[in-house]
Amino acid sequence: MTTSQLNPFKSEKNEVKSLNRISITASNTMNQLQKQMDTIANNIANSQTTGYKKQRATFGELMYQQYNNQRNLEEEVNRLTPNGIRIGTGARVAQVQTVLTLGSIVQTGRALDFALTEPNQFFKVLAPKGNETAVHYTRDGSFYLSPVNANEVGLVTSEGYQVLDENNNPIIFNNNLQNVNLNPNGKIVFSDEAGNNVTFNLGIAQIHKPQTMARVGDNLMTLPDNMAELGITEADLLENLAGNLRGQIGLKNQALEQSNVDIGEEMTNLLQTQRAYQLQGRAITIADQMQGLINGIR
Repeated sequence: MTTSQLNPFKSEKNEVKSLNRISITASNTMNQLQKQMDTIANNIANSQTTGYKKQRATFGELMYQQYNNQRNLEEEVNRLTPNGIRIGTGARVAQVQTVLTLGSIVQTGRALDFALTEPNQFFKVLAPKGNETAVHYTRDGSFYLSPVNANEVGLVTSEGYQVLDENNNPIIFNNNLQNVNLNPNGKIVFSDEAGNNVTFNLGIAQIHKPQTMARVGDNLMTLPDNMAELGITEADLLENLAGNLRGQIGLKNQALEQSNVDIGEEMTNLLQTQRAYQLQGRAITIADQMQGLINGIR
């Protein structure tokens, strides 16, 4: 006579507990799969955004329980599979990584369009951060001229953020200087018909740890607020390309870098994620039906 025959209620209790575990595991995973779908949807929405870098969600295992049923380890000699049974509680999004592969470079013929040809280099711009302004970083090199006062204009992004030079100063010059030329190493020259000109070194930074940077919208990155907690400094995350380091800059004028999002790849990932989501939902439905059968037996 088995244990379940001696105490059928104990068996039913174990079955209910097991079914509850199935539901919890599936619901935990569904919540995380939704985050992955949100990431994919954001990539698709920005497939035509200049300089946008796609993101990838990577998964990790949640807390699990290990059951070692075999007390006599001598019986496990030459075992090919792990000892015992590992029961997990689902998966979670461990990290959303930024993929810095270079997007396609498209010629535009527009003087104020600039494309970075090195994958880990970013333009420096001044953008709001809370109640203040701070240096942000972007790959979008579609710039414009915006009036500062009656006699001067400034170089700004398509969102209106000021473009900075290598010393983090806004690029502002006389509004009579309309002709634009790009010299090697990111040196931009504005001139007029009389030969008057002014030269700026475009502010460009090389980011070493893009996964640690904070993405704040409008295709911008900035330094995280919790650097002290993480035990890192600005120098650990990025390097300002100034002085002799400007020789490392890869820049092309009258061109723009397109998004590195592959729509076909994103749609495939979206379908796979949706199918995984459906399977987790099906697991919850089956567990609920089985609990109904157990309650009916009682």
